[in-house]
Amino acid sequence: MFDEDFKYILLPVTYGIVCVVGLFLNLLALYGFIFRIKTWNASTTYMFNLAISDTLYVVSLPLLVYYYAMGDNWPFSVGLCKIVRFLFYTNLYCSILFLLCISIHRFLGICYPLKSLQWGHVRYARRVSVIVWVVTVVCQSPVLFFVTTTVRRDTITCHDTSSKDLFGQFVIYSSVMLVLLFCIPFLIIIICYCLMARRLLQPTRGISRLSRSKKKSVKMIIIVLVVFIVCFLPFHVTRTLYYSFRSWDLSCQTLNAINLAYKVTRPLASTNSCLDPILYFLAGQRFMKFAGNKMMWKPQNEMALGIVPNSPLGTSNDTDTLPKDAKS
Repeated sequence: MFDEDFKYILLPVTYGIVCVVGLFLNLLALYGFIFRIKTWNASTTYMFNLAISDTLYVVSLPLLVYYYAMGDNWPFSVGLCKIVRFLFYTNLYCSILFLLCISIHRFLGICYPLKSLQWGHVRYARRVSVIVWVVTVVCQSPVLFFVTTTVRRDTITCHDTSSKDLFGQFVIYSSVMLVLLFCIPFLIIIICYCLMARRLLQPTRGISRLSRSKKKSVKMIIIVLVVFIVCFLPFHVTRTLYYSFRSWDLSCQTLNAINLAYKVTRPLASTNSCLDPILYFLAGQRFMKFAGNKMMWKPQNEMALGIVPNSPLGTSNDTDTLPKDAKS
């Protein structure tokens, strides 16, 4: 039997913080996308869908906060339990796939700028976004079948896996999702960013502004990779070990250790809903100023902040975010 007393404090607190911070940042981002951006590009489209995915997930977190604060007692329906778990995995893999789309788009813009003019068009981005949603929803629909609740004494448990008799099938399903929706996208992202970094770090002749923009682009690559690794990699590693160790004859100390690691990395994976907005701020330097001044925003303040209303992500009219040949 696992010692899980720690999670009744850890999970409500972390999920509560993610809910408040994530909801604020993503609603602010959605407002910016919908009302402040007049002309969209491919990156804007992917980021908008990423913000929608994060928002749908964080609005479900109050149910989990209440559930864990009450000591694993689920007072709601079985259907609501299934939906909450489904939203977690849908957001998880939507985030990964949209980060993949953003990475490929940036890769084309930096390494193949001419091709990016065609494949980086917003028309293609909308089609790809629809495909991402369809693929994710279809791939995660088995969660609605596997997830269930069980009654133990006076409490009802909302499982994040499945019942005991279906656990073996659930592990197989999760392993397939691990390879298709995490390992392969992660590998592609690493390859894209390595090639982008090599291109950006190549010595070129130009003014100092180009040098500064290259440094900013490399820094952005590093931040995206760090966020990806911190949020998603630990969760998938510990979940794989957790599922595997449950079927092995191991000591209670070992099982408790891996259970602790899994329970810690699970809310860590949820923090992507708070960290994804970093992408929006990095995409346009003035987007951060927009966020900071949102509560006192006035239409006439746009020019005071140097924002071009028709530019993607509220970027300023000086082009210091990416090198000229890297733009798309």
